[in-house]
Amino acid sequence: MERIILIANASNMPVAAREASIYMGITMAEYYRDMGYHIALMADSTSRWAEALREISGRLEEMPSERGYPAYLSDRIADFYERAGRIRALGEPQREGSITVIGAVSPAGGDFNEPVTIHTSRFTGVFWALDADLAYSRHFPALNWMKSYSLYTRQLKASWTQVFTTQIKGLTEWWQDKFPTLEQLRTTSFELLNKASEIEAIARIIGETSLPDDQRLILHTSELMKEGFLKQNAYDSVDSYCPPEKQVLLLDMILDFYSKAQILVQNKIPIEKFIDLPIISQMKRIKEDKGEEMAVLQLITEIDEELMKIAKLYGTKLQDDGDSLVA
Repeated sequence: MERIILIANASNMPVAAREASIYMGITMAEYYRDMGYHIALMADSTSRWAEALREISGRLEEMPSERGYPAYLSDRIADFYERAGRIRALGEPQREGSITVIGAVSPAGGDFNEPVTIHTSRFTGVFWALDADLAYSRHFPALNWMKSYSLYTRQLKASWTQVFTTQIKGLTEWWQDKFPTLEQLRTTSFELLNKASEIEAIARIIGETSLPDDQRLILHTSELMKEGFLKQNAYDSVDSYCPPEKQVLLLDMILDFYSKAQILVQNKIPIEKFIDLPIISQMKRIKEDKGEEMAVLQLITEIDEELMKIAKLYGTKLQDDGDSLVA
């Protein structure tokens, strides 16, 4: 609490106080940023601030726009988020500071097409969409992977430590140099989850067992990705934090299993023979293993051995080239 400043303006307080509180917060953040600190500003919620703007605008008898909000709503939201960023302060001693703004949007009824959400997504580089259905199903963090996005995936140039201890000029593209396959893994994962969401709609009508094996494999792999990669326990001593090396290995393990299992399905091997293996449960829990990367590498080897056994049992010739099983 010694490093936290709280500005509280409840909804039953004067509307002018609610409208001014967000500017007070960003101004205080700029004060400490100019002193050379790195500030995180959480604004909860910008929707209530926008409602205060709407109420003040109505009292001033200004011409309303969509849903009663003032016509300058987008300008006010842009002005707020544009005050974030990293600067080199003037004067001596030389110092650098930054403000990271995290604004919470609370759309009424979960409507992502209302003005505050639309304008916020225009001006922010990252949007995390919280999903009530995921929260009710005990999936945390409850981020909807289909609605969330980041515009910085191709701009990750350095680790957090490097950003604030070295000059920006001349930095190598840290993520791309260390993990050249990350972008492809991310793209493939997103396509797989997108296909699974389409298949789930059909499965709810006709039942999963009525689907062809290739579609059932997509469903089971997406479930494996949700449980073994996207789901995280913030109270677990290991799972609360995952280093980048382990993240990439986990994703690579799941997608490697999918590509090899896909070959087995193409060779008419029943999907029940490998989706119910005990090793599948290990894939879901391996992220909580204290062995970090070595434990994941060991499991990848065991997965290859299990799939090879199934292939031999059904007389399918599979050749392990180190990266994939080629029929």
